[in-house]
Amino acid sequence: MDVFFKRNGAHSFTATQHTSGAWNPQEQHISPTLGLITHIIESDAQARGHDHLQVSRISFDIYGVVPIATYDYSVEVLRPGRTIELVEVLLTYGGRVIVRARAWLTLEVETASLAASPFPALTPLEDMEEFAGSSVWPGDYITTLRAYRHQFEPGRAHFWLASTVDLADEPTSQFAKSAALLDTANGMSVREDPRKVAYPNVELTVTYIRKPHAPVPGVQPQPVPQDPVGLPWQAGDVSVSFGPTGLGTTHTVWHDAYGPFAVVTQSLTVRPLR
Repeated sequence: MDVFFKRNGAHSFTATQHTSGAWNPQEQHISPTLGLITHIIESDAQARGHDHLQVSRISFDIYGVVPIATYDYSVEVLRPGRTIELVEVLLTYGGRVIVRARAWLTLEVETASLAASPFPALTPLEDMEEFAGSSVWPGDYITTLRAYRHQFEPGRAHFWLASTVDLADEPTSQFAKSAALLDTANGMSVREDPRKVAYPNVELTVTYIRKPHAPVPGVQPQPVPQDPVGLPWQAGDVSVSFGPTGLGTTHTVWHDAYGPFAVVTQSLTVRPLR
């Protein structure tokens, strides 16, 4: 499969053209980058012998546009511990920070008997229609996605989504591949035409209920799309809200075949285009 990133050194990756879009095709769509940072967090924990910890939450602060280029990264453990850690990743280009991510890692323990969630079920797959994101958004990244969607109203939808391009040219987990899709929710049910209103997100925060794409004891998996994309399908229940003073938020409950696995919020800066 094609990939979004190729390793360029011990602490650097080069983005491929598949990452381009969506507000400007000459820049990266941030979604694959968030998956890459998740991969970096996982790899660092494994290298330090702390893979008994699991990612609980990651907050990504996006400092500016991301060029389609080679960039470096660094990892620092801000709060070390045997059962709880706080880890920071800085992604830099030309000495300038592009994305700052902070991840809480917590001890993995057995709580299957307590597992439950009140989030509502998704619209059945048979009631969704194929959705071409490239009909709304420019850039190569959007063309790498396959999607089915049921839209209730502008800014409110259920959808299934998968990528036809792998994350990197080295082994990456299903967890990291899943994270590479999280930022797409902001464009899966547009509230306003992006040619008339800009509403990029300045950050994304994901809080996990469990690891995605892992069987849940006692839960029968739901049907997922059967398109042969090569990577796992995951679904979203998305709501996009704009306020009266240029603020906005995208709230998404992400699902896999076994139900909800994470809640994602994105803080938007809403700007009418003239």
